Amino acid sequence: MSSPRFFSQPLRYLRWASYEKPAIFYSMVIGSMGPVTLLVVPPMRRRLGDGPREPIPLTYPIPPGPRKIPAGYDDE
Repeated sequence: MSSPRFFSQPLRYLRWASYEKPAIFYSMVIGSMGPVTLLVVPPMRRRLGDGPREPIPLTYPIPPGPRKIPAGYDDE
């Protein structure tokens, strides 16, 4: 029995590959989960209440009031 071709009989090829070449089969399964995850996960996160994140600060926060200079650390 020859191996089935993927584009002519995809389901038969997947069944054959799961027995004969499991590394190819599972790499196809895991690889096909990537695009599906991009379409499914963001709406699920929004539905579960995970809102937008706080923006990352781009500058160091400046403390309010005048700067207190420490005493006792002079070079003199």
